[in-house]
Amino acid sequence: MATVTTSSPVTLQPCKHTSRHGVARYCPSPLPWRRRRWSYGRMTTRATASSRGQPSATGGWVEAPAGVAAAAGEEGDSIRRLQNGPDVRGVALEGEKGRPVDLTPLAVELIAESFGEWLREELQRPAGEELRVSVGRDPRLSGARLSAALFAGLARAGCSVFDMGLATTPACFMSTTLPRFNYDASIMMTASHLPYTRNGLKFFTKRGGLTSGDVEEICDRAARKYVAGKMGFGGGGMPPVVMRVDLMSAYAQHLRDIIKQRVAHPAHYDTPLKGFKVVVNAGNGCGGFFTWDVLEKLGADTTGSLHLEPDGTFPNHMPNPEDATAMSLTRDAVLANGADLGVVFDTDVDRSGVVDGTGAAINGDRLIALMSAIVLDEHPGTTVVTDARASDGLTRFIASRGGHHCLYRVGYRNVIDKGVQLNTDGVETHLMMETTGHGALKENYFLDDGAYMVVKIVIEMVRMKLAGLEGGVGSLIKDLEEPAESVLLRMNILGEPKHAKQRGTMAVEAFKEYIQEDKLSAGWVLDDCGDCSVGEGCLVDTNDHPIDVDAYMYRAKLYNENKGPVGMVHVRQSVHNPNIALNMQSYVPGGCKYMAMDLHKRFLLASGVNEFVDISEVEKFVK
Repeated sequence: MATVTTSSPVTLQPCKHTSRHGVARYCPSPLPWRRRRWSYGRMTTRATASSRGQPSATGGWVEAPAGVAAAAGEEGDSIRRLQNGPDVRGVALEGEKGRPVDLTPLAVELIAESFGEWLREELQRPAGEELRVSVGRDPRLSGARLSAALFAGLARAGCSVFDMGLATTPACFMSTTLPRFNYDASIMMTASHLPYTRNGLKFFTKRGGLTSGDVEEICDRAARKYVAGKMGFGGGGMPPVVMRVDLMSAYAQHLRDIIKQRVAHPAHYDTPLKGFKVVVNAGNGCGGFFTWDVLEKLGADTTGSLHLEPDGTFPNHMPNPEDATAMSLTRDAVLANGADLGVVFDTDVDRSGVVDGTGAAINGDRLIALMSAIVLDEHPGTTVVTDARASDGLTRFIASRGGHHCLYRVGYRNVIDKGVQLNTDGVETHLMMETTGHGALKENYFLDDGAYMVVKIVIEMVRMKLAGLEGGVGSLIKDLEEPAESVLLRMNILGEPKHAKQRGTMAVEAFKEYIQEDKLSAGWVLDDCGDCSVGEGCLVDTNDHPIDVDAYMYRAKLYNENKGPVGMVHVRQSVHNPNIALNMQSYVPGGCKYMAMDLHKRFLLASGVNEFVDISEVEKFVK
């Protein structure tokens, strides 16, 4: 039996052609990303590879015949389990207790090759016709090694590879639309807010991010290639040639132009942020560019900004707008420097949160409320889609401004796809946001872009100042009602990881059955989640074209004997880890503990879910 190994490392060669400016370009290995030093260049290459199921001209893995794959049993399951909803996620470095490395260079190479083949079929491009795919990454320590495998897989599938180096996830998508780039597809290598030992892949075409079904198909194809390799089919291949490009400078200019045009400052058009102080906390991720390539070039004073230099160990805190340390440090910096606004980005800048001039943190429901206020002023009556963890207070806030609130499944891709679906069905929907900080706008390609969200907020901040309005952006949400209590508990799924998804589904479905069959205390009901063709606890689409379910979750409410609301519970499978998340919000003090006690006694113990789910966090909370 042949041994499968990854192909040769990336070879970077001088171009045979010159750039449009007549300068010969080279493609060195990715340089560290430092302030004002975006590496760039351009090379041309052509690699031909296999169509589906055919050996490539340069070698490579082919898919195993169905019988061979079946005989190999679970050999490819390790790759299939890397699927994480619409993304790929895994452990890339040693160091996590009980979590072996599974996102290996081989796995990445096979997934990249499978993506290239899937893309060719999706775009109906004949073999031999060039497919142009850009690649970006965050600063994780595993990024350079895995990028080499990614380049090799794409090249084997016949793709020309354009390396953006350190980039952001939204910039990857924008590389498919911005002039001078206009690539067929893009891949971002990141694991977002997860530990530095993790890494992953996010995929884009010109239509936007791939769906969970698309990624499942790609990972299944990669798993079959893995099995074929283990059986001695395929392997080898020529090392790819990679083209370096400076996409981030063009993306930053794109954001600057939006601010200048929409503010249209009467005194200084090119520096509309002159006189404003904005603090940025990039958390040592990819968000530093926003400070020096967007804010400073527009005239802002960014004194006091934090952790701008990329560092793949994330030594200060995880780059995450939900992280208490990140928000607290940003608050302190805003107050210490008298800033008008503080900004917190996650690692790959597809999420953000802000701090207003008074030091108030604006994330979660508050950020959705702020964006809703801005968008509803521009588009009166629009629908706002959020995940079902959002509060009833947010629903009332949106309604008070003439908007409609659609609660839907957790998962940024689910929320965005629901907004796209509603617009297709004739329901005007301009804003889609998750409580985690993912936010997308119809005006911006339905793209979850943390930097674009901040651009919208910065524009509003300047407009309010020009109009003589006091209080800053935080004043726009002063009437948002918030829950009396909010609690998040996690229950790990016991047993082998390969059974986690099935067991998680069983537990969440059991919760639904116990609610519907009145096995809990009186007053529990599944939430209908608003008038947007969604029912059964915000999970099930009731329109003609339902979106596929990628993870099971339900939202239920509890009412007291007088039919007064006590609180809300949202139970869901995590798509990131083998656990079940239990979100609770109470409208009255002590309500979360009361709901947890009822769930513990009448559901978790009575149903037997505790036999395959660790309920220790719940037990600790109710004591």
